Amino acid sequence: MGEGRDALTWLIILMSVTVTTITGLSISAISTNGKVKSGGTYFLISRSLGPELGGSIGLIFAFANAVAVAMHTVGFAETVRDLLQEHNSLIVDPTNDIRIIGVVTVTVLLGISLAGMEWEAKAQILFFLVILVSFINYLVGTVIPASAEKQAKGFFSYRAEIFAQNFVPNWRGPEGSFFGLFSIFFPSATGILAGANISGDLKDPAVAIPKGTLMAIFWTTMSYLVLSATIGACVVRDASGSLNDSVAVGSPGCEGLACDYGWNFTACAQRQSCRYGLSNYYQSMSMVSAFGPLITAGIFGATLSSALACLVSAPKVFQCLCRDQLYPLIGFFGKGYGRNSEPIRGYMLTYVIAVGFILIAELNAIAPIISNFFLCSYALINFSCFHASITNSPGWRPSFRYYSKWAALFGAVVSVVIMFLLTWWAALIAFGIVVFLLGYVLYKKPDVNWGSSMQASSYNMALNYSVGLSEVDEHIKNYRPQCLVLTGPPNFRPALVDFVGTFTKNLSLMLCGNVLIGPRKQKTPESRLTADGHTKWLMKRKIKAFYTDVVAEDLRSGVQMLIQAAGLGKMRPNMLVLGYKRNWRTVSPQSLEDYVGILHDAFDFKYGVCLMRMKEGLNVSRVMQAHVNPTFEAAEHPEENGTGGRAAPDTGWSWLRGRPEHPRLRGLFSGSQVCRQGSADPAALAGEQQASTIFQSEQGKKTIDIYWLFDDGGLTLLIPYLLGRKKRWGKCKIRVFVGGQINRMDEERKAIVSLLSKFRLGFHEVHILPDINQKPRPEHIRRFDDLIAPFRLNDGFKDEATVNEMRQGCPWKISDEEVNKNRAKSLRQVRLNEILLDYSRDAALIAITLPIGRKGRCPSSLYMAWLETLSQDLRPPVILTRGNQENVLTFYCQ
Repeated sequence: MGEGRDALTWLIILMSVTVTTITGLSISAISTNGKVKSGGTYFLISRSLGPELGGSIGLIFAFANAVAVAMHTVGFAETVRDLLQEHNSLIVDPTNDIRIIGVVTVTVLLGISLAGMEWEAKAQILFFLVILVSFINYLVGTVIPASAEKQAKGFFSYRAEIFAQNFVPNWRGPEGSFFGLFSIFFPSATGILAGANISGDLKDPAVAIPKGTLMAIFWTTMSYLVLSATIGACVVRDASGSLNDSVAVGSPGCEGLACDYGWNFTACAQRQSCRYGLSNYYQSMSMVSAFGPLITAGIFGATLSSALACLVSAPKVFQCLCRDQLYPLIGFFGKGYGRNSEPIRGYMLTYVIAVGFILIAELNAIAPIISNFFLCSYALINFSCFHASITNSPGWRPSFRYYSKWAALFGAVVSVVIMFLLTWWAALIAFGIVVFLLGYVLYKKPDVNWGSSMQASSYNMALNYSVGLSEVDEHIKNYRPQCLVLTGPPNFRPALVDFVGTFTKNLSLMLCGNVLIGPRKQKTPESRLTADGHTKWLMKRKIKAFYTDVVAEDLRSGVQMLIQAAGLGKMRPNMLVLGYKRNWRTVSPQSLEDYVGILHDAFDFKYGVCLMRMKEGLNVSRVMQAHVNPTFEAAEHPEENGTGGRAAPDTGWSWLRGRPEHPRLRGLFSGSQVCRQGSADPAALAGEQQASTIFQSEQGKKTIDIYWLFDDGGLTLLIPYLLGRKKRWGKCKIRVFVGGQINRMDEERKAIVSLLSKFRLGFHEVHILPDINQKPRPEHIRRFDDLIAPFRLNDGFKDEATVNEMRQGCPWKISDEEVNKNRAKSLRQVRLNEILLDYSRDAALIAITLPIGRKGRCPSSLYMAWLETLSQDLRPPVILTRGNQENVLTFYCQ
C-alpha cells in the first residue's frame, strides 16, 4: 500500500468491505431461510437459484478454493525462502525452495485436515492467537521511540506531517495504478465464506454463519484501517537505511520530510534507489514492530490459516456437488467416511490440485484467477438474495432481516464490474467456464427439485404474461390452433399426441384431456396418482403439452367439462382433436350417441374439430396389456373410446397381438408396466420405452393432400401448412384439391391459386376435381348400403309419428325417410373415397374437410357410416377438420 497511501488505501479497503459486507448480509439472509446442510456456498446458491447456476459456481468455487490453498501456501513458502536467503541458507535455489517448502507445508496441512475438524479448529485457534500477538506487537512498536537504526530506515514514530504526506498517492513505475493496487489487496478479502463453507460442521448454521461472517468482516476491516493509518503516520516514503545520512536540522540541499527530523535521503530519493521507506521496503511492519520475528510469525499464521481454511472448504463443497450428481465422472468423490462423513477422496483431490499449482511457484500467476472465481461466487450469492426477494415467493422468509434486495443487486453488479477491472482476461475465462457448465446442466436437465427462486420467477412471469394477455384483443393474424386433445392416458394414443405436438410445438397450446369414468371417490385418488406420471411421459417424449383429467359419470359429460373449463384466460383451447372411433359398429348404442354428441358439443361451444384416423388405429393400450398380460381378453374391455375415455378399446393394432418378437413390439413395450384397468403405473410410466409413430419419422418427398371441400374459415388449410413447416415434413409437397366443373377447370384453378397466394400459404399445386359429383361405382354403393343395414328401421316410409314411436329408445336407428333425404350426401362420401384412393393412395397425410350431420336430422349411425365410408381403405393417416366458421386466415395486413 506504499504507493496508494492512506486516502486511496482506505478507499480500496472500503470498496472491498462494501462488496464483502453486502455479500455477508446476502449470505446471512439465505442461510437463515431454512435448514442449511453441508456444501457451503454451493449449497446456498444451488438451493436458491437452482442446479444450473448452483452447479457451475459450485464446481469453480471448489476449484478456486483448491487453488487458493496453493496461493496461500506459496505466500508462506516465499516468506520462509526470504528468511533462508537472508541467512544464506537456501536449500537449492530460490524457485525450487518455494516448491519444496510449499509441498511439505501443504502435506502437513492435509494431515491436520484428515485428523478431523477438532484438530483443524485447534490449529485455527493457534494461528489466530499468533496473528493477534503479532498485531499487538506491531501496535506496541509504533509507540516506542524510534532508534537511530530505525530512523535511518524511515521510521520516526507518529508524525502529523508524515501522515499528511502519505495521505495522497505517489504512483511509481508504468504499472502503478489504483486498480492494480486494488487487485493486489482484494484477495485478502476473499476469506469471508470460510465459515459458510463448513456449514455441515456447524452446530447451528443459521446463527453461526451470519454472526461469524459479519463479525469477521467488521474486525478485519478495523484491523486493515488501523494498520494502514498507523504505518502511514510513522514511516516516510523513502529512506536509505544508512546511519551516515544523519544531518543537522535545516541543512542546505536537503529535501523531504526527513530533513526536519535530522536525516537526508535526498540522493537516493532522486535516483529512486532507496532500499527502505514505505514505498520500497515490504518488511516495514517488521521494522516498526517491537519484536520483528513476531511479524514474521503473524505472516506464517495468516497464510497457513487461510490455506487450511481453503483446504477444508474445497472438499466439503465438492462433496456436496458430487452427491447431487449434476456432472458425470465426479460421483466417486462424493463418498464420505466416518461419523461426520469426511470427504477423504475430496481432500486427496484438493491436495493434488494444490501441489500442482505450488509447483508453478509464481504467486502473481495464480492470484488473478482466484480473485475472479471468488468474485463470481460473490456476484451469484448477491443475485440469489435479490432474485429470491424480487420473486415475492411465500417461501422466502429469512429470519435475518438486515438485508436489502437492492443492495444485494448492487453487490452483484459491483462484483462483476470489479472482475473486469481487476483482470479482464481472467474475468472472461471465469464467465466462459460458468456459461459452459451452465449449458451442460441445462442440456442434461437433472432430476432435482429444490424449490429454487428460478421456479418462483417462472411462475411470476407466466402469471403476469397470462394476465396481460387477457387485456389483448384477439385478431385473426394472431390466431393459433390451441388444441384440447382427447388422448385419454397420453401413452395410450402416442400417434395422436405426436401429430398435435408436431404442429403446436413452440407455436400454441396443447392440452391432453382424459375422462376418468366412474364414482368420484374411487377415481379421484387414481387421478392424483397418475397425473404426474403422464406429464413426465410427455416431457420425456419432448411434447410441449399440459395434461389434465376430470372425473365424470360418463364420457360425454366429462368432455363437456373439459371443453368448458380447460385453459386459462386467453390460453384456452379453440380446437378439439380426437381419434376416430373404429369400433362404432360394435359398441353400445349409447357410446355411439355420446361420440357423435361430443362433436356437436364442440361446435356448440365454438370449437373447431379435428378427427384423426389411422389404418392401424390410434389406441395401443390393448397391445400394451396383451404384452404385459398374455391372458388379456377382449371381453374385459368391450369398448373403444376414440375420445380419451378410460375404457380400453379395441385398438386396431391386432396385427401385433401375439407377436412379441416383432421389432415394433420390442421398441414399444420394453420395460412398460400397465395395470388391468388401463392406467399406467406412475412409477414406470415416465421410464416407459417410447412407442414410435409415423409423426416422428422423416417423410421424405411425399405429398400432403388437402381436400378443401367447404369454406370453414381456413382451418383445413392451416393445419397442414403448420405441419409442413416442421423439419420432418418440410420436404413434402402440399397439394390442394377442390371441387369444380369440367368446363370451367382452368378458370376455377386460377381463382383458387390466386386466393391461396393472397393467404401466403405457399400452396402452388392446385387440382380441380370435376368428377366429384359423379355417381360412385355400384359395388361401392352396395357396400355403403350393407354398412347401414343393421341400423335401419325399415319402417317403409311411415309417417313421422309412427317412426318416432318405432325409434323410441333407439335414436341411432335410421328411418327410410332419412336414408332418402340424405342419399346425395351419402353418395358424395362414397365418391370422395373413390377419389381419395385414386389420387392420394401414396400420400404422407390426407387432410379433408369434415362433413357435418345436422343435429336431429342425421342419426349418429348414419353420420358414422359417412365417416367410415369416406376414410376407409386409406393407408396414409387421415385428418378430418372443420372450423367453427371463424376465419383463421386473412390476406389483409391490418
